[in-house]
Amino acid sequence: MRIDLHCHSTASDGTDTPAELVLGAAAAGLDVVALTDHDTTRGHAGAIAALPEGLTLVTGAELSCRIDGISMHMLAYLFDPEEPALLAERELVRDDRVPRAKGMVAKLNALGVPVTWEQVERIAAGGSVGRPHVATALVELGVVPTVSDAFTEEWLADGGRAFVEKHETDPFEAIRLVKNAGGVCVFAHPAAAKRGRTVPEARIAEMAEAGLDGVEVDHMDHDADARDRLRALAKDLDLLVTGSSDYHGSRKTVTLGAYTTDPEVYGEITRRATGAFPVPGAGGA
Repeated sequence: MRIDLHCHSTASDGTDTPAELVLGAAAAGLDVVALTDHDTTRGHAGAIAALPEGLTLVTGAELSCRIDGISMHMLAYLFDPEEPALLAERELVRDDRVPRAKGMVAKLNALGVPVTWEQVERIAAGGSVGRPHVATALVELGVVPTVSDAFTEEWLADGGRAFVEKHETDPFEAIRLVKNAGGVCVFAHPAAAKRGRTVPEARIAEMAEAGLDGVEVDHMDHDADARDRLRALAKDLDLLVTGSSDYHGSRKTVTLGAYTTDPEVYGEITRRATGAFPVPGAGGA
């Protein structure tokens, strides 16, 4: 089995629609794909409607969190999307994304960059707006050559000249909320140092005590040394180890299925989840 547990669609900052994502996953030879848009589940219905036979969909979301001033992302799988407390927290985070993005536009304007909110809004195309949309605007304007080049201290990285904070959930609260909604929690790309400061291992140990299920190890932003360290940490803390592409369509160079999760780990994730179940494809609508 080939299993990719971290992908994005136009419901947040990917460039494929949910339907295009699942069809692309099948074409890439995947057996299981997870749709984990940022702080939203709005893409799930479209993905399920188009799900081809032979492909299973894992519903989820990537939750924006912050601890000790460090931004981090928590992958939440197979939770009840209507559970009131988790739904309210996702909406709080998502609603803060628009004023945050407008704040980044204002900072860029003050730096002499002629980006407009209308441009960012067009790029987001109704998705959950985020920094990658602002970064894409900078690419369009020729300010930076790629989206990744916008995530530096000069521009949009944490603490960068045009960075604006947003509401982010405490990860211990995120774990509690996801667990109460029947879901499973995996710390996304925890050693992605090029994105900014990373969470210390001692804090990850505390999260494991609080119910964290796993860590994403095989990821494009982790070099070999980082993967070795994370595997050792996961073994020490009895955490599941996942691998996934973090696919964003044309917004990133990584392809669907570039990194995958062991079928036994996937089986354990599905066994632990009680809020929702994987959806087997029936040939689409």
